[in-house]
Amino acid sequence: MYEIKKQIYLDFTKNQKASLLRYLRAMVKNSLALSCEDIWDKFVYDEKYYLEMNSSRFEFLKDVIDDEIFKSDTIKYIKECKKYYEYKEKQRPIIEANKAYEKQKREFLKEVKMSKELPTKKQLYYYERLCKKYGLEKRELESKLDARNEIDKIISEHNEYYINSLTEKEGIEE
Repeated sequence: MYEIKKQIYLDFTKNQKASLLRYLRAMVKNSLALSCEDIWDKFVYDEKYYLEMNSSRFEFLKDVIDDEIFKSDTIKYIKECKKYYEYKEKQRPIIEANKAYEKQKREFLKEVKMSKELPTKKQLYYYERLCKKYGLEKRELESKLDARNEIDKIISEHNEYYINSLTEKEGIEE
């Protein structure tokens, strides 16, 4: 892609070339289902329409839009963009798998770190209050991970109990 950029639109200024390439790339991305020739035709149709209306972003194309060199350069770039996006689409499952793996790795490392740290005062206080509220026997918490797991266990057990009791009451009332 970068080699093609160096070889095309040699007569344009740096800003003209950059804006045109950015526009073409976005156009290819939005219409991957079309062939290169169809994208070219759509681009030319749109630009001629906007040039006639005197509201084109690319006023500098007025003289070169029908030029054969411009057409060949543009089609080369469109083909490269299509290759790039097709390759990127093929890589999507690998990238998604890597993201999932990295997320899982971060979670594991977070838990390892938590297992080596002492529980916080807030965790200890909250655990004691839960044990007192539900009449449970307290046990010694060794780490932040232990505290988190115990608190989650108590909350999930009592939420299940609460939900089950509500559904039983609703079943009786009906």
